[in-house]
Amino acid sequence: MKVQVLASVMDETMESIVERMRLDSDAVVINQCDCLHFQEMEHKGHMIRFFSFPDRGVGRSRNEAIMRADGDICLFSDEDIVYEPGYAEAVAAEFERNPRADLILFNITVDESRRTYHIQERKRVHWYNCGRYGAVSFAVRRHSLLRSGVTFSLLFGGGAKYSNGEDSLFLKEFMSKGNRVYTAPVTIGRETPRQSTWFTGYGEKFFKDRGVLYHYLYGRLAWAMGLRFLLAHRKIFCGEVGVGQAYAWMKQGIREGRNGT
Repeated sequence: MKVQVLASVMDETMESIVERMRLDSDAVVINQCDCLHFQEMEHKGHMIRFFSFPDRGVGRSRNEAIMRADGDICLFSDEDIVYEPGYAEAVAAEFERNPRADLILFNITVDESRRTYHIQERKRVHWYNCGRYGAVSFAVRRHSLLRSGVTFSLLFGGGAKYSNGEDSLFLKEFMSKGNRVYTAPVTIGRETPRQSTWFTGYGEKFFKDRGVLYHYLYGRLAWAMGLRFLLAHRKIFCGEVGVGQAYAWMKQGIREGRNGT
């Protein structure tokens, strides 16, 4: 069972990415830059393929990687992820343990202020609790992904109109096709701190964009799920503007999503 990292990076070189991410598996790297170029190299018995494109958007680059993948298991990643030794074997072992799984979510260690989840048990994920996981935690069977026809949204994420959420939409749509998603209490890497390409604080844009996302995620339940989100995380998200103002902005975003504007 071949595990293949699908990484989205920006203005990088192949050698620096391989070293910094500690890649120890096959990989397809999509480099967003100002040129069109292709390189490949063998590293520790694995093939690294490095594609440079003058395009922008994390959803676009992840889709480019999917089209070029040939591994059995695709592990999505970013340039700020550093993998633990043996990560590929650990991922493969979880799929062997759970042959019913089409996609498994793993732990990535992040700064406490950015942590949205920590997996402590093996269980199935459902539509109502899929919004907390980032794409770098996803490992998916390639044949299940291709069979589903699911790709990453170009409306959400770094470089897109709306700030983030492409990973949550991907999971929801993937599950809506009948695919099974599970968690695994296994840490495969860590995130190194860097300046966000989209986050500028918990202000109007953050909450409006979250409202648009909740429309696509939850439909008629977006209002209730939005309020639930704010109340559950008010100490983090609503320290400056308050729950009332944040919810008003979220409702504006929900209406925007509903109207298709």
